[in-house]
Amino acid sequence: MRNPTITRDHIVRTAEDVAGLGTVLGVWAHPDDEMYLSGGVMAAAAAAGNRVVVVTATRGERGTDDPVRWPPARLAELRGRELAASLAVLDGGRGRIEHHYLGDRTGCCYLDGELAHGSSEHAVAELAGIVDDVAPDTVLTFGPDGMTGHPDHRAVSAWTGRAVQAASWGGGRVLHAVVTAAYHREFDGLLGSIDGGDDAFPAVARRDLAVDVVLGSTDLERKLAALAAQASQVEPLRRALGDDRYRILAAGEWFRVAPEPTR
Repeated sequence: MRNPTITRDHIVRTAEDVAGLGTVLGVWAHPDDEMYLSGGVMAAAAAAGNRVVVVTATRGERGTDDPVRWPPARLAELRGRELAASLAVLDGGRGRIEHHYLGDRTGCCYLDGELAHGSSEHAVAELAGIVDDVAPDTVLTFGPDGMTGHPDHRAVSAWTGRAVQAASWGGGRVLHAVVTAAYHREFDGLLGSIDGGDDAFPAVARRDLAVDVVLGSTDLERKLAALAAQASQVEPLRRALGDDRYRILAAGEWFRVAPEPTR
């Protein structure tokens, strides 16, 4: 879909509004980032016939508290299968959501937990090429805070911003994932234990949001089923929160417009 109907100042609140986002490109660090932060938006965009493309920087091979049982190669394989299954559940098995790992084009391998270290030039160049090929109307990614403060998230935010600037693409909106003040109050104890960073989980006033979506029951059930397909990551959190609070955590998806880059 081209010629999106959502202007820079319009707030997306419904599935019908999501259709106006046009072609959507999501750039994330680990499998499950895409689902927690944008699963409902992706599903609505794909259902409207928009092109939806997801790029994941790592295989999430260190996402475990039990590295003896789950060494990196074994966990990476599992999480790859889980991610593919999750995206298939999200769009009803129609294959409308495209997925790529960063490095697939260049043969590079970006390691979970290591994105903030070493040269980023190859990653930025590859992302710029993806931006040019996809020509998105909307780019979804982390803000400079990395949402949770995770160094990998922060690196992906920086890479995406640089890639958008380097691409010859005609332009669109870059949106950064955030949460609301109400979400912050609901999950304050949990948020303080995830990843860290004083500027993690930025709470944004609703008047400053570009996407302010709280999923209704049908859309939320679809997202929860897609999340459940990534059981290695999702189940510990679901059990810790309980089903009711986990539903609240998963229901909201919020983004603000990225600030204009300084030159």
